[in-house]
Amino acid sequence: MTTAIPSAAHIPDIVGVLGGGRMGAGIAHAFCTAGATVVVVERDDDAAEAARQRVLDGLGKSVQRGTTSEDLQTLSARVSVSVDYAAFETCGLVVEAVPEDAELKAAALTAVEERLTSNAWLATNTSSLSVSSLAGKLQRPERFCGLHFFNPVPASTLIEVVLAQQTSDELADAARGWVELLGKTPVVVKDAPGFASSRLGVAIALEAMRMVEEGVASAEDIDTAMVLGYKHPVGPLRTTDLVGLDVRLGIAEYLESTLGERFAPPQLLRDKVARGELGRKSGKGFFDWTE
Repeated sequence: MTTAIPSAAHIPDIVGVLGGGRMGAGIAHAFCTAGATVVVVERDDDAAEAARQRVLDGLGKSVQRGTTSEDLQTLSARVSVSVDYAAFETCGLVVEAVPEDAELKAAALTAVEERLTSNAWLATNTSSLSVSSLAGKLQRPERFCGLHFFNPVPASTLIEVVLAQQTSDELADAARGWVELLGKTPVVVKDAPGFASSRLGVAIALEAMRMVEEGVASAEDIDTAMVLGYKHPVGPLRTTDLVGLDVRLGIAEYLESTLGERFAPPQLLRDKVARGELGRKSGKGFFDWTE
């Protein structure tokens, strides 16, 4: 059953995104096309310019496909980039989208919070790390939650709203409303290792990797079995290539440390990451992406 958007729900006028990689740019894209002014903060000028171009490229594709009624000039006028956390001072919401490393995220989030007003909201895009632990590093943990976006963000229709132990009921309601106003479906989960999607998705992907490792079937045939047999839109190994083998390895290692050896990464995954076979972003993973 579809739940109604809370009557008071609205996307903040200005939304910040920390990190302008593929995920961060996609998050910025989503909020921009929903009407928000977006500011992306990156580590240096080169990274900031690359982030700006990623966002504008994505917006341009949305204009070409007719998935937005606004023109590119109007959309691009609502996008800015910076290398200074002070750019977040006017934001009503900031979403952190830095690499999946607990210490890095904790340091980034505390630095962002120092720049926010007391009534601003803060979220992390972590796909597996403890949102409650990250909240414990903050001065206003009740104003913090997880917003787990999926890649590619513009096309994805799901966002996990992850509630830390400290997350206020007000934020839980607001976050669900933001997701629906972005045109996506919220799944609300309590903070637990891997949440719902990563825990299940990684479990399937790791077993698929073991099957390749054992010579049970090729990567192509395993994915075809899941697509045709179970109606998955994309197979688990191709999904791993899209997410990044290094990202999947990090999530698997975290889940192994919290949930046990059933999430132990196969040696095949470790070997591929060591060789730099990271999936689409490197041109090779379980599949060839060079073309």
